[in-house]
Amino acid sequence: MVATMLAQTSSFLGTKTVVPQKQARVANRGVVAVRAGAYDEELIQTANTIASPGRGILAMDESNGTCGKRLDSIGMENTEDNRKAYRELLVSTPGLGKYISGAIMFEETLYQSDKSGKKFTDVLKSQNIVPGIKVDKGLVPMPGSNGESWCQGLDGLEQRCAEYYKQGARFAKWRSVVSIPAGPSKLAAMDCAYGLARYAAIAQSAGLVPIVEPEVLLDGDHDIQRTAEVAEEIWAATFKYLADNKVLFEGMLLKPSMVTPGADSGKKESPETVAKYTLNLLKRRVPPAVPGIMFLSGGQSELEATLNLNAMNQSPNPWHVSFSYARALQNSVLKTWKGEEANWGAAQEALIKRAAANSAAQQGKYDSSQEDKAAGESTYEKGYVY
Repeated sequence: MVATMLAQTSSFLGTKTVVPQKQARVANRGVVAVRAGAYDEELIQTANTIASPGRGILAMDESNGTCGKRLDSIGMENTEDNRKAYRELLVSTPGLGKYISGAIMFEETLYQSDKSGKKFTDVLKSQNIVPGIKVDKGLVPMPGSNGESWCQGLDGLEQRCAEYYKQGARFAKWRSVVSIPAGPSKLAAMDCAYGLARYAAIAQSAGLVPIVEPEVLLDGDHDIQRTAEVAEEIWAATFKYLADNKVLFEGMLLKPSMVTPGADSGKKESPETVAKYTLNLLKRRVPPAVPGIMFLSGGQSELEATLNLNAMNQSPNPWHVSFSYARALQNSVLKTWKGEEANWGAAQEALIKRAAANSAAQQGKYDSSQEDKAAGESTYEKGYVY
């Protein structure tokens, strides 16, 4: 086992020798011993499975309250049965695994089963889709800040992650945000970065690949240059704290927002411009050891999110540059389903259409000529919370 771990890890770390923690020692000041965690091999394998060519993540981890808003938009009551029915529609879509490598679930969904009694986690695994779980406890007001928020959930996280692993989850997600109109303040920026790092270290210790999500909110009238400046600061701090907390970069994934102007700026940048700013920033701040960059859609329309992703994949990148979309995959699905059994198949076809479009974009081969008008509808919500 030790020999295997050494061989696996050295392929990612070049010529450095990795020694299990219990045997690690420093012979002199010029030698640094690198820790090897109990789950390192599995973490690396899981991260690379999720970051596989032509595939991305379906984010279906909305809280009960947010999922209720989605259901209300199609005239459905927010009940557990209705939430379960909608999530079953998503996970049981035939052929989904061709385009989707991972699915992020809310805690309620992780423990649910389909109509036949098959666990949702097993439904996903049958299509080679890795089950994931949202582990943060949501955003709350931050005292002493400029009206900003901080993400709670570190208390008891190790125990929750261990239970989620037993239930079949193999990756986790934690979303923290910064607001440009609010500054962001130094306090909020530091809390965002450090909280993400602590979560990532804890998740890895329990065998879950951490998706690190430092979202720069679309709220505001700032230009794209200001977004880039703030994102650069947050990403730099996040990776500094990830390193301080000894997070295995090869066993994690980054879920950032794309670099775009603020939603109230009145300006739309071309996909080529968004790609240029975003990729430049990634190259400056994200180590190539990270297997995948799984972008959030952040309120962009389905069409915008796909076009921007496609523009970023017109030339080779050091990482797998892909998607982890919620609204930009589900908007058309909900509107097609309308809560009616007769529309079940058509709604699943709508999901496949969006998943296939983003799969093509991940490979730089997307053609927007077949898109309908609905794909261009905005999904932006000011102050969006899960």
